[in-house]
Amino acid sequence: MQKYNVLLISGLAAILASCASTTVPDPEPSVETDEAATSFDTYDGEGVGSGEAFADDATVELGTVIYFDFDQSDLKPEYVDMLARHAANLSDSTGILVRLEGHADERGSREYNVGLGERRSQAVRRILHAQGVSTDQLATISFGEERPVVPGTGEQSYAQNRRVEIKYLN
Repeated sequence: MQKYNVLLISGLAAILASCASTTVPDPEPSVETDEAATSFDTYDGEGVGSGEAFADDATVELGTVIYFDFDQSDLKPEYVDMLARHAANLSDSTGILVRLEGHADERGSREYNVGLGERRSQAVRRILHAQGVSTDQLATISFGEERPVVPGTGEQSYAQNRRVEIKYLN
């Protein structure tokens, strides 16, 4: 039995020794790479970060977070206009994909909070779909209490963690 252990260990050592890594030299920069870097360095920045313009009011920033009351998944009236603007943008651009991420505060069990986050993201999904957004553009996920935006145990922290985040994927 001892002979097999010695053979096994020496075999493994030989395999590991033969797999020693070698350094791979960095490729020499090509003319194309240098030209691309130069053209980017001299880019005037016009239009960078401007995003898409919305037909109704391009100067108003479009919010991407919807907050909920404690243990609720009903949409507050203050978010109806924001979701209508998201729906208009998504309806006009059917190639855009959105993930609706549901969250809850830390009160309640993990299982309950995952379900509550799912109900919240589904509520936003139903509103967007009712306003003409294709269900193929919308995905939902619930993180429950696992991704708090503000740690803490006070009502201010809890209020900011009860949310759905609208994430544009492309």
